[in-house]
Amino acid sequence: MKLSYLVRGFPGHPAHPPLTDAAIGAYTFGTIAAFLDVLGIADTNGAKAWWLALLAGLVVAVPTVITGLADWLTISRGTPLWRTATTHALVNAVASALFLLTVIVGHDDYVNGDVTALPFVLTLLAFATLAIGGWLGGTIVYVHGMRVLELQDEPTRRAVTPGHEEKERAEGA
Repeated sequence: MKLSYLVRGFPGHPAHPPLTDAAIGAYTFGTIAAFLDVLGIADTNGAKAWWLALLAGLVVAVPTVITGLADWLTISRGTPLWRTATTHALVNAVASALFLLTVIVGHDDYVNGDVTALPFVLTLLAFATLAIGGWLGGTIVYVHGMRVLELQDEPTRRAVTPGHEEKERAEGA
């Protein structure tokens, strides 16, 4: 087993995408909870859920950034893929900074059980920025094909398990 597998994941099973799903899920839930609080549907509980979900998203963002950086370091500089991945990283860094600012500014709202205007607007801005970052991340995989192995005829049992030589060859590992 290669040391890089600990951070980047296995060929055909990269570590970064599932972590992005966890962070995006937490941020999405937090944004919905803020909406429910602002609409008066889930007053105190909505505010508590909003802040805790954003905090959870920030916690999951740490390994997400580490695994994304590990993948980014393998990309040839100056290529279209590198430019897209760099833009993706920068946009998501802005989104993370906005979520962090929201958590800091919104702590009193969490304590008081009511999402107020500024933290709500910051949440929406952070989430919109995250959506752009996600769009760019999708471009990295679905347009540029990063970490996609193109093994359509791979039998299911072999496709879902890591550590096969043809996967390493396909990824160039």
